[in-house]
Amino acid sequence: MRGIVNIVGVIAIIQGLAGFAGRMWFDSNWGFLHRLVDLPLPGYLGVAAAGVVAIIWADSAKKREGS
Repeated sequence: MRGIVNIVGVIAIIQGLAGFAGRMWFDSNWGFLHRLVDLPLPGYLGVAAAGVVAIIWADSAKKREGS
C-alpha cells in the first residue's frame, strides 16, 4: 500500500509542478490534470503539495512499523 501511495505522490508532484510551470511561464497547459479539471494557478501548487504530504505520510508510516 505504501508503494502505491509513493507512486501516486510522485505523479501528483510531477503533474502539479508541470502544470504550474506550463501556465506560469509558457502560457500553455502541461500534464494531464488540465484534461480532467480546470484548476487555477495556485491549485497546481496545491496538487504538488498534496503529493509531498502523501510521500511524507507513507515514509513516516514505514518508519513507525520499523521495516
